[in-house]
Amino acid sequence: MTTQVANDSLLLQDALSHFPAGVVALSATVEGEPQVMVASSFSVGVSYEPSLVLFSVQKSSSTWPKIKEAPLIGVSVMGEDHNPVCRQLASRDKSKRFNGVETVSGGLGDIYISGSPLWLTCSIYQEVDAGDHILILLKIEDFQAHSLHMPLVLHRSILGRLDRLDRV
Repeated sequence: MTTQVANDSLLLQDALSHFPAGVVALSATVEGEPQVMVASSFSVGVSYEPSLVLFSVQKSSSTWPKIKEAPLIGVSVMGEDHNPVCRQLASRDKSKRFNGVETVSGGLGDIYISGSPLWLTCSIYQEVDAGDHILILLKIEDFQAHSLHMPLVLHRSILGRLDRLDRV
């Protein structure tokens, strides 16, 4: 096994891509405009009392400062059929992110992507400085699980589906 220098961020990013991750869309309407960002750094089970999840966002993000102004944020776990939707929601052209995307609006600006296995209604609990990122702890205010849909997975920089899982 060779040892890589951890200071080479591109090599490290490639190495960490070997760990599969779920993908979420964080969405809200702010000042009448829908906002969305896609994250693969999402983690569940951070705390059950209070109910907390987390994700990280680059400090250079221009979308997070807008989304965090919403009273509630809709977190949609992206479904296995969301590959093209996920790419569109993550596109650099913010004006076209929601074009043709079927969504459901919550009561306080929170937005959810239709066909998602899980919707979480969240508020910001805490932001923590973490190098060139910020860790965002979100408090789950409500949720809806949709068991008919399987999640989308990011592995080795490729969006894909889970194969059938065998119980161990």
